[in-house]
Amino acid sequence: MRALTVVPHRAGSLALTEVPDPVPGPGDLLVESVAVGVCGTDREVVSGDYGYAPPGRERLVIGHESLGRVRQAPAGSGFSPGDLVVGLVRYPDPVPCVACAHGEPDMCRNGRYTMRGLKELDGYASEMWSVETHCAVRLDSGLGETGVLLQPASVVAKAWEQIEKIGTRSWFEPRRVLVTGGGPFGMLAALLGVQRGLDVHVFDFVKSGPKPELVADLGATYHTGWIEDVMTALRPDVVVEACGAAEVFTGALSTIGPYGIVCLTGVTPGSRRITVDVGTLNREMVLENAVVIGTIDSNLRHFTAAAGALAVSNRDWLARLISRRVPLHRYADAYERRENEVKVVLTFG
Repeated sequence: MRALTVVPHRAGSLALTEVPDPVPGPGDLLVESVAVGVCGTDREVVSGDYGYAPPGRERLVIGHESLGRVRQAPAGSGFSPGDLVVGLVRYPDPVPCVACAHGEPDMCRNGRYTMRGLKELDGYASEMWSVETHCAVRLDSGLGETGVLLQPASVVAKAWEQIEKIGTRSWFEPRRVLVTGGGPFGMLAALLGVQRGLDVHVFDFVKSGPKPELVADLGATYHTGWIEDVMTALRPDVVVEACGAAEVFTGALSTIGPYGIVCLTGVTPGSRRITVDVGTLNREMVLENAVVIGTIDSNLRHFTAAAGALAVSNRDWLARLISRRVPLHRYADAYERRENEVKVVLTFG
């Protein structure tokens, strides 16, 4: 069968190659690919900036945002042929650490976790794949192709879970949230905020294209300009930072109000330097009981919560998050960045 593979840390190595058909174990599903989502991390892998092949192998099958249909399922597994499913991404380390031992590999303490399509495990960008039944999540069949949004939705489901847990350190009744960044994480974070009944606002740098309309149709409010001005005007209770721009991160952090929570989901590039008055920032955060947290990846609980959130979402709105659909034979196009895109999906079939 065909799969998209790279030689990790070698730019220009992306290729559609022949690999052996998966051989599912007695507790595994055999799945036929429907689509694979493409994100910034995938582009880093393709560019040679990240990625680790399975032990003893040169090439890695990429793709961690999966969507497929079950072709074969073990008896009594709860899955049936034809089910729409997504596979988990992060697997526990072999020791395991205390977090992995408690079903929280996304919070791994020793860094020996593995990740499908990223770190020492083949991903899902192949015509067929196998996955352990306890590492698969069944989706509402009506989601169709938009089910490929489940993995990024699971990451923001975890972000909201962490926000709510930290908020309940004391009385917590948030009313307004600002999401910074109108990419997939930002849009899905806004969606989950609307589902929680919050007054949702989204900040992004672009002034045209699909993002402002998507936000408006969600029932939220779109903002551009200077992040400090937006923060001062809105005084949000919660900020979900999903754009990864250093000036947005520092602007949100320095202007968050009393008892505010800033949750970081976007990874800021390390090459740019911005001067910050750390002393004043520390003083204000202490005096205002503010909190900043970072979160990345997700576990089965978050995938399940995200599947429930997508199941009750407007299907047309979800479909509009997919800006571009690229067939497998044109795979290189999927990893090119284009302006004003939200989500790019590689399709099989």
